[in-house]
Amino acid sequence: MKQLPKLLAVILLLVIISSCTMNKPICATSNPLGEKQGVYSQISILGIPPIANKNAAIAKAAENGGITNISTVDYNTTFLFFLIKYETIVTGN
Repeated sequence: MKQLPKLLAVILLLVIISSCTMNKPICATSNPLGEKQGVYSQISILGIPPIANKNAAIAKAAENGGITNISTVDYNTTFLFFLIKYETIVTGN
């Protein structure tokens, strides 16, 4: 029974530092693959999603990367213990 608090502490630590990332391609255009990349990130705390519009996130990511011709759009979601990070990644010229 003396080992139970240590075991619970180790399990809690593993849950806190573990994360999972999912990558989902959104779209690809006929434009050639460019050298520029733009990223727009948002963070959700305690599972409450941020107010977001995917089209606005794509436009903001393109603006952040200085992209005028979009080639591809990817959407990454990283799950942490209390946080969820949403990233929109745009490539192009």
